[in-house]
Amino acid sequence: MKYKLLVLDVDGTLLNEAKEISKRTLAALLKVQHMGVRIVLASGRPTYGLLSIAKTLELGNFGGFIVSYNGCQIINAQDGKILFERRINPEMLPYLEKKAQKNGFDLVTYQDNTLITNAPENDFIRKEAKLNDLIIIDEEEFSTSIDFAPCKCVLVSDDEEALIDLENHWKKRLDGTLDAFRSESYFLEVVPPGVDKANTLGVLMEQLGVAREEVIAIGDGVCDVTMLQLAGLGIAMGHSQDSVKVCADYVTASNEEDGVAQAVEKMILAEVHAAEIPLDLLNERARHALMGNLGIQYTYASKERIEATMPVDYRTRQPFGILHGGATLALAETVAGLGSMIICQPDEIVVGMQVSGNHISSAHEGDTVRAVGTIVHKGHSSHVWNVDVFTSTNKLVSSVRVVNSVMKKR
Repeated sequence: MKYKLLVLDVDGTLLNEAKEISKRTLAALLKVQHMGVRIVLASGRPTYGLLSIAKTLELGNFGGFIVSYNGCQIINAQDGKILFERRINPEMLPYLEKKAQKNGFDLVTYQDNTLITNAPENDFIRKEAKLNDLIIIDEEEFSTSIDFAPCKCVLVSDDEEALIDLENHWKKRLDGTLDAFRSESYFLEVVPPGVDKANTLGVLMEQLGVAREEVIAIGDGVCDVTMLQLAGLGIAMGHSQDSVKVCADYVTASNEEDGVAQAVEKMILAEVHAAEIPLDLLNERARHALMGNLGIQYTYASKERIEATMPVDYRTRQPFGILHGGATLALAETVAGLGSMIICQPDEIVVGMQVSGNHISSAHEGDTVRAVGTIVHKGHSSHVWNVDVFTSTNKLVSSVRVVNSVMKKR
């Protein structure tokens, strides 16, 4: 694969305005992970606020990562291990609180699944907590109650002009001590110096041995610009400001038009050819799925023919030690499913529609059966596959017909 990492901003990029991942986007991202590309979620959200999204995308099964707090942490989605972390010196908290009080701003920080604030009734803060599924903790004496080094603090106000004035002041006053930037018109974020998505992504790339030419990054905001410029291919969302678009290599559709899915289909999936499919990687990626649980392994793939093997053991046998017919049908659908995915277009999805099998003879425990799938009909809306299943001595066990429906992604 040309690309090894796909880095995604979350709000305004991966998620639509309903804060959901569309079906088309989810299908494209699962498919691209099956092809061997790792996904990195890069967001200003706290780590806890990204865990459910990482779970939906199955990042833990595919070796993905979370870059949270605008770059303060890198989390391995597979085991939750912190690979990189930067935190604010707690001695700066009284100063931040004093400045907030002087300007009439409210103050927020995060710890695990909690949001700590001196203004629990603030609507912006309540929405932030709900968005990230956080528990609000009310601490009127903010700086004295914080007994840990936070990843970031946020000053909150509906007076955007006052936030801009403080932001400009701090860019001079706190240079080299803390960094401050507005992530929303009502949020002024404070993070450790030198921390942003691009710098932290650079750390991850170095740890993984990935070159910038092997990275795609997609984002929509000013905070994403340096990340887009670092990546070999930087993609801006269609609704991004012009100042973001001019810094990108390519502009996709908006988050309401499945912009991420369209970019992935065009830049990654359309470039995948059957002869280049890494079967060992597909087998590894499927270890948590049904085929992994049944021990199914792909052994050959082309546009006209797919082969796979499956052991006859405690997972696939009947109580009397012979191959279960249901396991045979699962093997056949697995073979036909891959075959249809290979020949369909990037903007299409494949759904199993019908399977029927004739079980001719038996295979016994301890044997390994081999499935050979050949396409017998390749239409615009359906594919028909014939899948023959043989024992290790080439005795025909079953002959299965699989019909897959081919549909445009929505």
